[in-house]
Amino acid sequence: MFTKNPEAFTAYHEGFQQQVQQWEFNPLDLIIANIKKKGSDLVIADFGCGDARLSFSVQNKVHSFDLVAMNDNVTVCDMAHTPLPNSSVDIAVFCLSLMGTNLSEFILEANRVLKPGGTLKIAEVESRFDGEKGLNSFIYGVTKHGFKLASKNLSKTYFCFLDFKKTLLKDAQKKLPQLKLKPCMYKKR
Repeated sequence: MFTKNPEAFTAYHEGFQQQVQQWEFNPLDLIIANIKKKGSDLVIADFGCGDARLSFSVQNKVHSFDLVAMNDNVTVCDMAHTPLPNSSVDIAVFCLSLMGTNLSEFILEANRVLKPGGTLKIAEVESRFDGEKGLNSFIYGVTKHGFKLASKNLSKTYFCFLDFKKTLLKDAQKKLPQLKLKPCMYKKR
């Protein structure tokens, strides 16, 4: 829909920015602070980057991907099929961007482009996981896509931060569990 109607994409991001202003903090700020602590030599892929703020906020090489380019730092593509070579990035970021119906393909693409031992960072609205059981099911599903949970942070209001380390994708030929999240439901406060 967004590729056929870029105005809808712009309207979506304008609405998103209005929502972000109502939150106590922007989850991307926590990811930026974490990346700055790790050093500027790491290469990052930002999946569903929106306005590519991450690329403007760190000294690292950042590959910014989204369905529509809001500026020149964004590469337009389906997040399930980026132009990056295999094992070429150290950190893959999904910050409030797991919106498609093909989440499993997004996570597999992150696995493909991450170096062995690379980090997958996911920040999502807590309500999308449908409680602790849904969160644990999501984590289990991601691990089946070739990752090991490294950390889980639920201490920030409204948000869940998950860090995974890339491992070997075992049984790649077997059917992987479908990853699903509930749609975003922002509450007026």
